[in-house]
Amino acid sequence: MLTVCCLLRLAGDKRKHNEGRVEVFYNAAWGTVCDDDFTIHAAQVVCKELGYLEAVSWSPSSKYGKGQGPIWFDNLHCTGKEKTLALCPSNGIGISDCKHSEDVGVVCSDKRIPGFKFVNTLPNHVENLDIQVEDVRIRAILSSYRKRIPVTEGYVEVKDDGKWKQICNTEWTQHNSRIICGMFGFPGERKDLNRAYMRKLAAERKPTYWDYAVNCTGNEAHLSSCKLGQGTSMKPNETCPGGLPVVVSCVPGRDFAPTPMTGFRKAFRQEQPLVRLRGGAIVGEGRVEVLKNGEWGTICDDNWSLLSATVVCRELGFGTAIEALSGGRLGQGMGPVHMNEVECSGFEKSITECFFNKEALGCSHEEDAAVRCNVPAMGFQESLRLSGGRNPYEGRVEVLVERNGSLVWGTVCSDSWGTMEAMVVCRQLGLGFASNTFQETWYWPGEVSADSVVMSGVRCSGTEMSLSHCLHHGAHLSCAKGGGRNAAGVSCSETAPDLVLNPQVVEQTTYMEDRPMFMLQCAYEENCLSSNSSQAPANSYRRLLRFSSQIHNNGQSDFRPKAGRHSWVWHECHRHYHSMEVFTLYDLFTLNGTKVAEGHKASFCLEDSECDEGIEKRYECANFGEQGITVGCWDTYRHDIDCQWIDISELKPGDYIFQIVINPNYEVPESDYTNNIMKCRCRYDGHRVWMYSCGSLSTETEQTFPGLLNNQVTHR
Repeated sequence: MLTVCCLLRLAGDKRKHNEGRVEVFYNAAWGTVCDDDFTIHAAQVVCKELGYLEAVSWSPSSKYGKGQGPIWFDNLHCTGKEKTLALCPSNGIGISDCKHSEDVGVVCSDKRIPGFKFVNTLPNHVENLDIQVEDVRIRAILSSYRKRIPVTEGYVEVKDDGKWKQICNTEWTQHNSRIICGMFGFPGERKDLNRAYMRKLAAERKPTYWDYAVNCTGNEAHLSSCKLGQGTSMKPNETCPGGLPVVVSCVPGRDFAPTPMTGFRKAFRQEQPLVRLRGGAIVGEGRVEVLKNGEWGTICDDNWSLLSATVVCRELGFGTAIEALSGGRLGQGMGPVHMNEVECSGFEKSITECFFNKEALGCSHEEDAAVRCNVPAMGFQESLRLSGGRNPYEGRVEVLVERNGSLVWGTVCSDSWGTMEAMVVCRQLGLGFASNTFQETWYWPGEVSADSVVMSGVRCSGTEMSLSHCLHHGAHLSCAKGGGRNAAGVSCSETAPDLVLNPQVVEQTTYMEDRPMFMLQCAYEENCLSSNSSQAPANSYRRLLRFSSQIHNNGQSDFRPKAGRHSWVWHECHRHYHSMEVFTLYDLFTLNGTKVAEGHKASFCLEDSECDEGIEKRYECANFGEQGITVGCWDTYRHDIDCQWIDISELKPGDYIFQIVINPNYEVPESDYTNNIMKCRCRYDGHRVWMYSCGSLSTETEQTFPGLLNNQVTHR
């Protein structure tokens, strides 16, 4: 091992593993770096010394909290090419006129330098040593466990100097096992291991032990953040004092737990009813929402940290948090902000048990907190690929299947291929959300050897973690068009829009109007009246249930119609272009779920009616203008325009359920479809109408609308 001047670490109020206050270990003490004359070049040196590809940014004025101890460096003048921070010109180590309010922080890229060994921070018994560990793994012991996915039990091994080594269990604690399991995507560890077979295996094969013990608190994000215990200084072929290598057995979350029948659950479901993630592209990431008094709300990002994010991740059946995101990075929520200034010890069972400020004063949804969690390695990416595209985010979908005892690549039949299927593909490959789906891919030259169709009849719910978990034909394929040029394709995007309806506007603007038939000619031509209206005389009246709808784009990219301008349909009577023939559905149901009336299904022009403060309108559909809804803007359909109604002329007095569905055919991909359906209670006495208890669709609201459980909108 090498004796060095200084070791570095990122500390403080971190939101991800690759950012934090810069701290230097020198003369047996950790200290900080002053922000005077600090530049992105100095940040570059720090990040590369820590094993990251590059620096993204740096922050002055103790953004990550005030450090303690000496301020080791001040007035650093780095060029960015120095091998270590100590080689940069400065006042000299320990010479500073700064206070800890000037401690500097950096954000590094999350990509590691290939082959770089992470350096342990080394307080405790081992000082001034550069202990380098290249990798960590759980290696299954029994052959039956090696075939399981995910691997949940086995030796803990570290790769040191190119060799895999076991750890002696004499100083191993439950906290250490907790960290190992969290790293690999598991929320907990088993405490009652059967050690009989371990002794037998250890006796049969002499372990190669690592020279150090590990001492974790149970709250670290990674083994590299744990302190090292006393070196064991063992001779070759000498067993450790306890005689056994460390073995961990992790408890997977419910959605990853192996079962005899299916191997594991195929569709991701929330494990806890009080917390959920929304707006994330892949399993284990999303905006954090909590349920309070029957209403879902968000968490303000003040003091949001990896520690609190990890409590959320474990609560939902994942491992430790990779990143605690702030600033509404995964989309802004709706409704109240339930929690602010959350502070967790790290051992809470639920984020709702952590200390928090009940007053979210000054917090807007621009500060919504989110998480990215470690999830178990399921190997899904290895059985799917995109081929022939111009970039890694697009291409023909090719899957790896077993045929006659061999694994072969092939294409997916494009019959009925749609947004939900494409969403699963992009999630499985870790490429974000679907941005487009393709039923012809002749313009993408895929692998010729993979032209044959190996999967057909694919129908996904959108929550699956792998395309193979969707419904499909199995061994009996059926594809009229065949594969090759007619195979299914996708393009993926890191961001997506998210449309949300404002329920208060619907409640506040609902009323009834009796309108003469001769004034409804345009609406009749666009099928905005009930089918019985065709027999109505011109001097008769139709009774209309009218309301306004305000649709906000809460996502991370603009909502744009799938159809290009060349295919928009001109409606002469209303004098506008339809960019989406089916944009919203308005329906009335009886309490047992029978549809009794329906509204228009056509889109008026999509445009920005109003925008949040600081956001400019981008879309205006007048004069054949561009159509869409900008992020942070909303499109309002006023109650007094044609077709913004349900024709209830034949409706009998009674209690009903009113339902609005946005983007019902999933024609445009969104980051979250669960908030596209809104239901209200509706009472009609023959003379007046009341709309109340409006809200977004959720498990809780569904329980109050039991008749609709079997009448969900589908995308077919």
